[in-house]
This record gives sequence, structure tokens and C-alpha cells, in this order.
Amino acid sequence: MSIERIALEKEAVRITQELIRIPSVNFGDGKGDEKAIAEYVVNSLAEVGIDSKIYESAPNRCNVIARIQGENSELPGLVVHGHLDVVPANADDWSVDPFAAVIKDGAIWGRGAVDMKNMDAMILSVVRNWARSGYKPKRDIVLAFFADEEAGSQYGSRFMSANHPEVFAGCSEAISEVGGFSVHLSNGKRLYLIEAAQKGIHWMKLTATGQAGHGSMINEENAITKLSQALSNLGSYQWPQRYTKTVKELFRHVATATGKNYDEKDLRPLLGEIGSAARMIGATLQNTANPTQLDAGYKANVIPGQASAVVDGRFLPGFENELNETMQEIVGPDIKIETITHDIALEVDFEGALVDQMCKAIKAHDPEGIPVPYTMSGGTDNKALSELGIKGYGFSPLRLPADLDFMALFHGVDERVPISGIEFGVNVLADFLESV
Repeated sequence: MSIERIALEKEAVRITQELIRIPSVNFGDGKGDEKAIAEYVVNSLAEVGIDSKIYESAPNRCNVIARIQGENSELPGLVVHGHLDVVPANADDWSVDPFAAVIKDGAIWGRGAVDMKNMDAMILSVVRNWARSGYKPKRDIVLAFFADEEAGSQYGSRFMSANHPEVFAGCSEAISEVGGFSVHLSNGKRLYLIEAAQKGIHWMKLTATGQAGHGSMINEENAITKLSQALSNLGSYQWPQRYTKTVKELFRHVATATGKNYDEKDLRPLLGEIGSAARMIGATLQNTANPTQLDAGYKANVIPGQASAVVDGRFLPGFENELNETMQEIVGPDIKIETITHDIALEVDFEGALVDQMCKAIKAHDPEGIPVPYTMSGGTDNKALSELGIKGYGFSPLRLPADLDFMALFHGVDERVPISGIEFGVNVLADFLESV
């Protein structure tokens, strides 16, 4: 390996740590602060002569944009984006300080290590290396570091796409988080999951109305009872299996790599072949609706007239109507359903020059690796960019140890990223970006 690439790896590790030490926590409901970390990104780019600009959507809600001119600006540009915010971390639950970015057991520990400051650091490291060496990419690269991804993106990618679409002018494709990471199959073979689809979001408020009264009396119109029954029915409902083209393609690869039977009518037996990733992948075989919050009552001896709950609904591409219609059938006509947050599902073809170069870059550093498409159970800022006609993929490459439950680290306690994964990832990312 060249001295330049060794330096690239070290810088990616260093920047990951420095980003984690800036606690850019997003508490939701508009309560977030990306100003300090946005200023860090601007300064990091300015150190090597790359101009960037902060777009402030609300006080301290900051997005950073930079455009790196390519050799041929007539070619469609590529958006390389990440988000700067992280979810909260309760330090009492962690074995280390969640914002100290300590190195322990060969990994960097801290909130955002996985989601997604490692990718932010890899992006910065690659373009800083370009600036120092005088390298110019083939086409324009737009760097976007968004606010508010962890709470709906209204102050981030949604704000930018609605109010400043000009910064993405001429761009046709994008890459971002949660893709290109390795998953070990039961036989030891490695898949690299590249995100080509993601479920849509429908967060709902369910409200039951009843008869308020004294807690000591019989009440057959108890709002809490009505709501509880509706939630119990929802929680026990078995959603039908619905297989999209991306899901089918992923499991065809799993079946081929393991020598197992591929039955397009029931893919669930193959989930056991993909280890801990089955928890997330299993959620992409159907719609889901999980109760996440409850609100009812104000005194022990008062039956409230109203009770409400929040449900996190996620729908597969093409199955939004099924989610909404089934929800109403399950909870019944007496439960009012209101939308809190809604966002689209996405699915793009796993083909073309950009995909070919992703696969090539992975295999250059892991010849035995098998790049495959997958559907993400959550969502990314690619949703907002899609409304500008920009086709997005999840590609933040990491080679991970077989025994690491990677999916559990997203928003989890003791979040961490292996240093070897970052070293692998920044080399893959550099090769990819220099090929497109």
C-alpha cells in the first residue's frame, strides 16, 4: 500500500474521532444543533483550499454544501452526502463516554461512530487528499452534509431540496449511508449490502375517545380500554409477506451463495443464513406498524375521556395503500388515525455504470466479497434528493467482523466502528469516487 493511502486511512480515523467529540445531538421536535460540527466541516475543507457554504435553516440548524469541479462539468454530477446530527445518548447506559471517541478493542466508540460520522470522515479524508495532490474527479462532485436526518430532515435535506435546489443542479445520482457493509453468511461467505431501496414512513397518532368519569365506577366507554384493545390487535397482527424486486434479488444471491433452495413464495427460511442482519432484513419482507408511545390519563381515580398512542408505520415500495387500509381495519372505526410524519418509499434498479463501479471497488479490496442490493427498513436523505430527480444509493463501505451485530449499533448503547472497517472503507470509497 502506498504512503498516500496509509495517510488517508489515518486521517479517516482521526476525523471520525474529532467528529464524534462534537456532540451534534438531535432531540427531535426542532431541538438540535449542528452549528459547531458544520463549522468543523467548513474549516476542514478550507484547510486544503475547498470552498464550502453553510445554509442555516433555523438557528443553529446547519447544512454544509461544497462543489468540487470535475474534468468535465458537462457530465451529470454526483452528490456525496452525509448527515451531521446524531441521536441522544444516555452516558449512564454506556461503558465509555459516548462523546469521547475512545479507541478500545480495535474500534472507535461513541455516538455517531456508525450513524454516520465514520462516512462523513471518509468523505472529508478523500476530498482533502484530492486537494493536496491536485487530483480532479471526472465529473462534478457535490458534497452535502445535512442537518436533522435523525428527526425527519425538515431542517436538512428537505429544506435544501425545497429552498436551494440550485446547489444540486446538474446532478443525477447520489450516494450516502447504510450500504456497502459486509454481512457474513452461515457458510462464511461475505455479502456486501448496497442499499437500492428503502421503506416509506408513516408515523401515526391513534386516538380513542370515551366517557370520562370516576375511577371507582363501571365504565364501558373507557378510552384507555378501547385504545389498548386496538393496540393489542395491531401488535398481534401478522402482516402478509410482500416481496419487491430488490428483496428477491438479494435472496437469490443468498440462495446461490449458500446452495439453499430459493422459493419466491416464501423467502423467510433464507433469513437464517444472514446472521444478525436478519433482524433488519426480515422487516423488509412486509409492512410493519409498531406502537412506540402512549399518552393517557392524569390522575389515578379519573377515567380520561381520551387516550392516544403513536405508531411507527413502515411500508414497502408499492404497498403504502395496503398499510393504511389494513391499519384502519385492524384498529376499527372508533379509533381516529392522524398522520404525524410521512415520507416516500424508494426503489432503484441495481444496474448501470455507478453500480458497476461500486461492485468493482468492493471486489478490488475483497475479491471474495459479493456485492448485492438490499432494502433498508429505515430511510435516508436520498428520499429528499429523489424529488429533484436524483437517484440515490446507500454506499458507505465497511468490512466488518463476522461476530459484530452491526445493526444493533445503530442508535444503540456502546455504538462503535472497527478501525479496520474504516481503513477498508476509505480505500473503497476513494477507488469508487475516482472511477466515476
